[in-house]
Amino acid sequence: MDVDTRLLRYFNAVAEEGNLTRAAARLYISQPALTKQIRQLEEQLGAVLFKRSRSGMALTEPGEALAEAVGGVLEAWDRAERSVKAAEASASKVLRIGFLASAANEKTQDIIAVFKRRRPDWRVELRQASWGDPIEGLVSGEVEAAFMRLPFPNQEDFHLAILLTEPRCVAMAANHPLAQRESLRFEELLDEPFIAAPAATGAFRDHWIEAEARGGRPVRIGAVTEHPDDWLAAIANGDGIALAPESAARYYARPDIAYRDVGGLSPSEVALAWPKASPANGPLDDFITAAIELAD
Repeated sequence: MDVDTRLLRYFNAVAEEGNLTRAAARLYISQPALTKQIRQLEEQLGAVLFKRSRSGMALTEPGEALAEAVGGVLEAWDRAERSVKAAEASASKVLRIGFLASAANEKTQDIIAVFKRRRPDWRVELRQASWGDPIEGLVSGEVEAAFMRLPFPNQEDFHLAILLTEPRCVAMAANHPLAQRESLRFEELLDEPFIAAPAATGAFRDHWIEAEARGGRPVRIGAVTEHPDDWLAAIANGDGIALAPESAARYYARPDIAYRDVGGLSPSEVALAWPKASPANGPLDDFITAAIELAD
């Protein structure tokens, strides 16, 4: 009997979390969809894997047996998948690097240039990730490293090289009353609706709505977006305001959007991230070295 590894990953998340809601958030899928996938796995295996109750999801005896084995199965498959993709990349001499929004700002092309001096016959292919699932490419092996804004989901599973730190600002419709001011305090923004990343991104979303500085006051969500173009449209349409890295004013300058300084905010950090489980990879090592050389 063949079982989709996706079902095993879903099972593993529920087993580790002991809770469908938390597991669904971790997997970036809805709770009903996760429930359906667990039932599908139980039907394929012919066994009940969880005892469901109001307090959560407890493993049955068959579930415990699967939980003991599934980690090794998934790790072995991940290693095999990464090895295949690394071999394909080596054969084609293409290094695939993920990025969010503006990547590493002005450093991006300089890093690529230093890498190409070391590997003149190689090409760097940049692949943009969505804010809804910023680590998808890193987890699947579609990219070997990625320029990321910290914090991001499951950050502890990756090596990080901090490349730059920059202030955060606020983006708002150019006709917003607060756009008449050159600088603001975050306390003045607490009652404004915010454009936010999906809730499943956890700490990433919290950082960009400044959840910790709200003193317990709930945030008003004006819109949820996953891509820069949608984010910009929501801001320009007046759906809400958004915290942004200072460099957004350079990369996403528009006449219908105003960027203003905000006091009292921690800065934004950009890092190069790569999986701790990555196999030996000379070109990736050269890219990491180039990035570290050009870090602030």
